[in-house]
Amino acid sequence: MSRHVVVVGGGAIGLMTAYQLATDGARVTLVDARRTGQGAAEVNAGWICPAESAPVPGPGMISTSLRWMLRRDSPLYIRPSLDPQFVKFMLGMWRSCNAPAQQAGFEAHLRLAASSGEAYDRYRADGLDFELRHDGLLMAFTDPHNLEHHRGLLELARRFDRDPQVLVGDDVRVHEPKLSDRVIGGIYFPREEHLDPPALMAALHRRLLELGVTILEGAPIDGVQHGWVAGGDGLRSISAGGEVVGGDAFVLAAGAWTGPISRLIGVPLPVRPGKGYSVDVEPYDLRSSVNLSDAKVAVTPLARNLRLAGTMEFAGLDEELNQVRVSAILRAPSAYFRDWTPPVGPVTPKAGIRPMTPDGIPVIGRLGELSNTYVSSGHGMQGITLGPGSALALSRMVLHGEVPDVLVPFAPQRFTRAVVRKNPARHDITSAA
Repeated sequence: MSRHVVVVGGGAIGLMTAYQLATDGARVTLVDARRTGQGAAEVNAGWICPAESAPVPGPGMISTSLRWMLRRDSPLYIRPSLDPQFVKFMLGMWRSCNAPAQQAGFEAHLRLAASSGEAYDRYRADGLDFELRHDGLLMAFTDPHNLEHHRGLLELARRFDRDPQVLVGDDVRVHEPKLSDRVIGGIYFPREEHLDPPALMAALHRRLLELGVTILEGAPIDGVQHGWVAGGDGLRSISAGGEVVGGDAFVLAAGAWTGPISRLIGVPLPVRPGKGYSVDVEPYDLRSSVNLSDAKVAVTPLARNLRLAGTMEFAGLDEELNQVRVSAILRAPSAYFRDWTPPVGPVTPKAGIRPMTPDGIPVIGRLGELSNTYVSSGHGMQGITLGPGSALALSRMVLHGEVPDVLVPFAPQRFTRAVVRKNPARHDITSAA
């Protein structure tokens, strides 16, 4: 009989993990608190960008974040809090703001993302219908110091065959004629790709149903039951939306809600919410996706629209819109594109909550000492880039007991110190996936 795996969470990572497990022969049940593919899964920029996957914490982040805190429309906002978990998270992030830690995390991301491009091609070959473009990614700069800083980070990208091309002065406008004279240079990565996130999420959902996956939507997790399973103490079942769901193995892939659900399970993880926004406007003829690097805004050209995405808010588990920050995203292209004017008609911005970790890299692997429970979360802004590799490696671990070398840097044990409750537990949890 095939192994029954319960995946908790229907965002990008949950959907890709369920898809990989199902194609690898598992019987899968996917559980989500609302509909699959919502939140950050559909709001993100859609970039498959290993070359831009360095962890958020890095040299200079502390001084930059303190300076940005004084601006309501800055790319980064940290809501002050004396909550001990928040303080501990921020201290952990600031400890990771050094070059060696960032370089190590960047290399781990590059290894995990090595097969992403091929994976998305396989998705389409398997019948998943979504826009996928192989046009590369251009980082555009108006600040020469920022350009020089990023030039110093290209060694790893070259080692992993991302083939960065530095374009200075008018060379960058030859590459992308839409750029204004304020852009002093750029870095082009020809191997990067981008896709249409909502279309991918819908395609994964449809394919899961075709593969026989059971999908429970509108089913927030409100309880778990521990017990003896093959291999030791583990989860016997979860309570979700009034149903008790049992399985041979469980995967926690609940995005920003991983933190509260992991506490419910008894192995708390420091995964906290980082809100981002996207706005879809009229199509705009660009040769590739563009990173407005100084403004921290991602520009994604799609057949149906142009998507602008950006900002990072360390606040709560809410998707409320801050119009000041939305307006900043809409204004940002004016400094980079020669004929850009912000849209005058109504737009419909959306917010999504990214799962962030203190060191800026995901947690993927066995959850605590539970013999049959795993986690794949904390991908931050790299869910689309790292999702296929995460799903492929974790499926091998869940179904065959292997620990692929590529997962070693992401081991949850770097954060877990809790003792799992041995008795059945039931607790209410708000807005859990």
